[in-house]
Amino acid sequence: MTRDRCEVDQWVEIERVLLEPSDRAGNLPDDTAAQPLRVWVRGFARDEVSLGEECEVETVTGRVVAGVLTAVNPGYTHTFGTPPPGIAGIGRDLRARVAAYRADDSEATAHRPGE
Repeated sequence: MTRDRCEVDQWVEIERVLLEPSDRAGNLPDDTAAQPLRVWVRGFARDEVSLGEECEVETVTGRVVAGVLTAVNPGYTHTFGTPPPGIAGIGRDLRARVAAYRADDSEATAHRPGE
């Protein structure tokens, strides 16, 4: 199939409105409260449909959710950003410290008198 249409059991993403603006909490900022609360769900298509059409998906946990098809074979595009400089070298430093500790410990064990 093309990326504009999905087949049954193909990995897809749907979008649905969870709460309309009138159903949202009253303590939200005005610009947030004016928007519907949307959710994007990924799962296996239960129907053969085109982008923008209603589709049911079965999630990996077995839930069946209906919504509008937004992507066929969606990838993961999130990122945790660039690592802070102080964190980038922690793994290397820790491995060096563990190696030094093990080397000191094996020397101490090898030179114990009476063994």
